[in-house]
Amino acid sequence: MKRKEYEAALEPLQNELVGMARWGSATGARIAILFEGRDAAGKGGVIREIADSLSPRQCRTVALGTPSETERGQWYFQRYVAHLPTAGEIVLFDRSWYNRAGVEQVMGFATDAEVQAFLAQAPVFEKLLTDDGILLFKYWLAVDQAEQEARFQERLDDPLKRWKLSPVDLAARERYEDYTAAREQLLAATHTDWAPWRIVEFNDQKLGRLTLIRDLLDRLPDTAVPLEDIALPPLSHRPLLERYGAATPLAPYRI
Repeated sequence: MKRKEYEAALEPLQNELVGMARWGSATGARIAILFEGRDAAGKGGVIREIADSLSPRQCRTVALGTPSETERGQWYFQRYVAHLPTAGEIVLFDRSWYNRAGVEQVMGFATDAEVQAFLAQAPVFEKLLTDDGILLFKYWLAVDQAEQEARFQERLDDPLKRWKLSPVDLAARERYEDYTAAREQLLAATHTDWAPWRIVEFNDQKLGRLTLIRDLLDRLPDTAVPLEDIALPPLSHRPLLERYGAATPLAPYRI
């Protein structure tokens, strides 16, 4: 999509996202959105478009790094529980507990037994969350190998984007089919009535962002909350300019 076309389509969606946040504050809704997909699929871009529309006091992004030694000794889901939303909050998970069945499985960071335990427990864990009233949305961003390669090359060529290339990303290039197999296993085991997956095509990132945000908004209940009437009262003092006159410009400071 062309940039102007994209921005014109995005603006009304961002207005609706603000309405979603206002509804969340009014009702105490807890919203958790999971973004999963291959490396360079476009997770960061769509998260940024959502978060930039909303107050950082209400909407936060969770992107956990490598677990600490203490976290490795915990129940696998334990460190994610601490990041779940409270009343009126929106949490965007840039990758989530599904690391266990994705990168950890493919790269050998988790045993087969740990992966199978995760696949059995994840639907139960998510049922507990949704039964308690958390609105849980799971998105898989799909990108083909040719497009992924092009994005890796772009990151390699751009000094400002090189930080996005990790050793795990580079190793993933040789394991495209392994990731495909892991994804199919993951989707089959964890696509449930209470926490279904949505697969969104992200070869065209602009179109993918619009599609994902539109789907998210359409799956929410009626979020219409009237705007509060706010009137600015008159100032109780004369403006400073009227009281003191124009400020004297400072002389330029020279070194």
